Amino acid sequence: MRIVCLDLEGVLVPEIWIEFAERTGIPELKRTTRDEPDYDKLMSYRLDILRRHGLGLPDIQKVIAEMGPMAGAREFLDALREAYQVVILSDTFYEFAHPLMRQLGWPTLFCHSLEADAGGMLVNYHLRMPNQKQEAVRRFKELKFTTVAAGDSYNDTAMLGEAHGGILFHPPENVVREFPQFPVVRDYGALRAEIDRAFARQ
Repeated sequence: MRIVCLDLEGVLVPEIWIEFAERTGIPELKRTTRDEPDYDKLMSYRLDILRRHGLGLPDIQKVIAEMGPMAGAREFLDALREAYQVVILSDTFYEFAHPLMRQLGWPTLFCHSLEADAGGMLVNYHLRMPNQKQEAVRRFKELKFTTVAAGDSYNDTAMLGEAHGGILFHPPENVVREFPQFPVVRDYGALRAEIDRAFARQ
């Protein structure tokens, strides 16, 4: 039994925080897991900036509603799901991802949740569990799934290392340099071919 675990942002959809940063003119919000490997530190940084600018969940959801998947993502995902079980393992939040999941055909998504006050200001975030991507892959393996994973950032590397095969999809050069053990692909055709090769090696 074979399962593919994919990151969401940077693999199937654009980076939500970067898009929001560009639309609001707040360059500090462009910092992502490609730049900061400590997710708790990154989220605390983001929430502090949002508070200082008086921006809340409705502001972010408005931007997300106008976004769509990356070009070719839906077709890639549909074809992949014909051959394998597919689960999206993301460090985004259900409150962000809902409209994007609709556009991707409602794939299974494991991610985190946000807490907002009555005025819509974000006051906290709740991780589903520490190291949730790596732990999910570990549990799939315990269930006797052969598992291949793909992602683009620091926060994906533990998941890639845990899987039977790990692939970096369009990663920044700093991640490529630090994790040379993972093959690097830059488009969906190459990603599908590498996924198939990874399963064939098992």
